[in-house]
Amino acid sequence: MYNIPVQKAESLKKKPLDSELTFGTVFTDHMFIMDYTTPGGWKNPRIEPYQPLVLDPSTMVLHYGQAIFEGLKAYRRNNGKIGIFRPRAYVSRLNRSAERLCIPKVDEDLFYEAMIKLIEMEKDWVPGSRETSLYIRPFVIATDPYLGVRPSHTYKFMIILSPVGAYYPEGFKPVKIYVTDKYVRAVKGGLGYVKTPANYAASLLAAEEAKKAGYTQVLWLDGCQFRYIEEVGTMNIFFVIDDEVITPPLEGSILGGITRDSVLHATRNWGLKVKEEPIAIDQVYEAYKKGTLQEIFGTGTAAVISPVSELKWNDKIIIPGDGNVGKISQKLYDYITGVQYGLLPDDFGWVTEL
Repeated sequence: MYNIPVQKAESLKKKPLDSELTFGTVFTDHMFIMDYTTPGGWKNPRIEPYQPLVLDPSTMVLHYGQAIFEGLKAYRRNNGKIGIFRPRAYVSRLNRSAERLCIPKVDEDLFYEAMIKLIEMEKDWVPGSRETSLYIRPFVIATDPYLGVRPSHTYKFMIILSPVGAYYPEGFKPVKIYVTDKYVRAVKGGLGYVKTPANYAASLLAAEEAKKAGYTQVLWLDGCQFRYIEEVGTMNIFFVIDDEVITPPLEGSILGGITRDSVLHATRNWGLKVKEEPIAIDQVYEAYKKGTLQEIFGTGTAAVISPVSELKWNDKIIIPGDGNVGKISQKLYDYITGVQYGLLPDDFGWVTEL
């Protein structure tokens, strides 16, 4: 047990109705915060009222982008209790990101305990309807007031909470994806496998161009040959070709998604043929032409499973199956959300129930 003092908010916010929830616009009454200094390490863990940060204009994160974050969810389960989906996996991934960004690692047990304590304090903010959840955003920022390229000597680690609805306005319906061979998100040796703001900043221009063309997200190709598929802007990607489930391997330029890992566990447990291997966009197109491209779906914490109805690759349109939700996509969505909401058995021990 760690000593995590609590300062309660003097007044509480009005909680939105479940039907009013979108994604990432409403935040709870309290937040967790902890500071790092050199020397001294991580210290002063506490829960405070949710409030603005006061930062010096020269704060390093604003100029050099030394920051990492995570995103996971808590659910109101069928028995009325709160369940957090695979929290330890997300805690560990934050520290993998920290290592790449020269950020001091956080004590994982303290991180976990602080998160649990904060959620328990804010339990009334966890919505109860299907497709709603409490989004949990841990993050670390460099806080030295300094202009110069080096790792910061001071940091803040924080956790904020946000009740959310479906990530995509479409909900669990097929989305259209735009394949770009004009921009690069990441390359091996870079930051592609790290949960850091730079990766998302790099995706914005392509995403805006995709939206103008009528597409929901961008599918990235490798940064060397512009041929091999990597991931979608906010999701890992899977293909079902001739009854085989295929996803690109983790080789340094793709984020190791926790939902991606959950899908691999589930599909292998069901006895499906599953491959983690490079797959090129022209191979996907050829499978479409042959009639063997059965499904495409994205996976991620925010949307869980996102079926894809169409890929636009240059002047080519690729439609998996009949363009509707595929049977594997549907089964995975039903299974993972069923586990999250306590409607199905938790075969892999994924949920921590409060």
